[in-house]
Amino acid sequence: MTWVNLSLGVVLGLMIVLFIFRIVLTWYPQVELKKMPWSLIALPTEIFLAPTRRVIKPLGGVDIAPIIWVGMIALIRELLLGQQGLLRML
Repeated sequence: MTWVNLSLGVVLGLMIVLFIFRIVLTWYPQVELKKMPWSLIALPTEIFLAPTRRVIKPLGGVDIAPIIWVGMIALIRELLLGQQGLLRML
């Protein structure tokens, strides 16, 4: 496994974990995302979530944007780094 595959796998895995934490944080609306340590989760994910929320509005008060991003990143990770991923076959 090359360093590119390894670093890409770590970055995509970390993003999935951050989005999962963000999903859990939506259950607690009293949490202030601008304060530490929550800002470490909010800042990297909000870059992706803000445009997604403009396109896909919350359904019944439930923000589904982080769920969509977890699915998309997991799909990208599998397509690139999975057992028969594009970068593995090179």
